[in-house]
Amino acid sequence: MHFDVEGLSDAANSGSAKDHLVSPKLSLILGPWAKTEFFINAGRGFHSNDARGATAAVDPAPGLVAARGYELGARTEWIPGLQSSLALWTLDFDSELVYVGDAGATEANRPSKRRGVEWNNRWAPRPWLLVDADLAWTHARFSDDDPAGDRIPNAVDKVASLAVTARELGPWSASLQWRYLGSGALVEDNSVRSSASLTTNLRIGRQLGARTELTLDVFNLFDRKVNDIEYWYESQLPGETAPVADKHVHPAEPRTVRLTLRRAF
Repeated sequence: MHFDVEGLSDAANSGSAKDHLVSPKLSLILGPWAKTEFFINAGRGFHSNDARGATAAVDPAPGLVAARGYELGARTEWIPGLQSSLALWTLDFDSELVYVGDAGATEANRPSKRRGVEWNNRWAPRPWLLVDADLAWTHARFSDDDPAGDRIPNAVDKVASLAVTARELGPWSASLQWRYLGSGALVEDNSVRSSASLTTNLRIGRQLGARTELTLDVFNLFDRKVNDIEYWYESQLPGETAPVADKHVHPAEPRTVRLTLRRAF
């Protein structure tokens, strides 16, 4: 990668930079036996701040940051109508990118290590009925020693979704989806955590012809008061004599209805 940046607001941030990184990857699939296969994936990759961060003299940021990942799992269709996969994985970053809610930007941070489990299922008990269920658990930590703590801010521990879809009922179709986001640490010492959230979405569709479809979506069906994201940092409101550390949230949209007419040409 080669960067050539012209800093219009601050000439000190102008400049050129280049970096390179070899990213080999390997995937092995063994099977199938009894409609079941096992897989192993390993590889090296990278993440990067954008070119402005790579050339900035004021508040500089690293260029390419190496990442290493490994995955071991199995996929099966042994049970008729059910496609299921289970994977164990780990991911290491030489530098974690953490979103800073106060600044509205990402910040290069300490090295990190994640490991977790993912279980994905797609079940068709009837030709017209489909059930999708996905579960994930993640253990995310900074991997170096620091008195501040080892938790990665805003890294949630548990995620789950469940969707039930009725399809090909003449011109009609419908689906109901639940999404769960677990809580996560907001600061490195885990003294403050975000709240878990559960939302429900509904979709009903009707085919009006070979090329026309009418769809009704109801988001946050039960109008739950949850937050899409939460941050912990200091802010100072008018009338306050000093900054106060507190949660800052972006609330989820209330119950919202959207009607879509789609026409293909």
